[in-house]
Amino acid sequence: MLTPRSTSALLSLFLVAACGGATIDGGGGGDDETASATSDALTSVPSSVSWNIDIENPVNLDAKADWFDIDLFDNVSTNYISTLHQKGRKVICYFSAGSYETNRPDKASFPSAAVGKKMNGWPEYWLDTRSAGVRAVMKKRLDLAKSVGCDGVDPDNVDGFSNDTGFPLTAKTQLDYNQFLATEAHARGLVVGLKNDVDQIVTLAPYFDFAVNESCWQYAECDKLKPFTNAGKSVLGIEYHGVTSKKTTVCPKARAASFFTILSEQDRLDGTYTRCTP
Repeated sequence: MLTPRSTSALLSLFLVAACGGATIDGGGGGDDETASATSDALTSVPSSVSWNIDIENPVNLDAKADWFDIDLFDNVSTNYISTLHQKGRKVICYFSAGSYETNRPDKASFPSAAVGKKMNGWPEYWLDTRSAGVRAVMKKRLDLAKSVGCDGVDPDNVDGFSNDTGFPLTAKTQLDYNQFLATEAHARGLVVGLKNDVDQIVTLAPYFDFAVNESCWQYAECDKLKPFTNAGKSVLGIEYHGVTSKKTTVCPKARAASFFTILSEQDRLDGTYTRCTP
């Protein structure tokens, strides 16, 4: 389930990315090479790869893409990841890193004191990302991602400090939390994307392997993503409500900016979207 950045709700996406360090080669239909990463060396996703996003089951395993972004929990009990790997594809696994969701199997692991205000328009609640208990859950989620064969992760809702969460989160605590997520992902050999949080990109870009942004053209903040593109890293852009109109206005700008951009008629991605081909 995906929603515009202004409501800061669920989003899980695909990307194209390139950055320095050890590499994961997923281009050209995908040689199934093993991810290589360490805690002190960023991984790299070739900028030429194509992407598919399919958060809700069933996943279209025949989609023409090198990389697939699918839900972490919903796909643990399926053979989607292994099947995609057999097809030479790579898999990014989505989970929310900043909100409490009542339908997740590890929901009882969160400290009750760390569950805050309800998100605007969605049945989930902001988390106190300063909490050691919350961070322990996220480590277990990253362990799960590694154990089930995910090649990377797409942690969502990592901009709580700019929302009404019910906690005194600050820019400093958000930077600390996001850096924590990136470091822990890399320590497990996983690529990791930065979702939104555009005001902290200058500091965070070196820690993340790609960026995912919702509605940067709508909110006139696409220039804030330049630290990623300037470093040779990919930006995946999502624009909502207006495939027909935005295809002629947004797509040319997205291609010029080297963004991989998706257009959706609604406020979520359910597979019925249009891609601005780079």
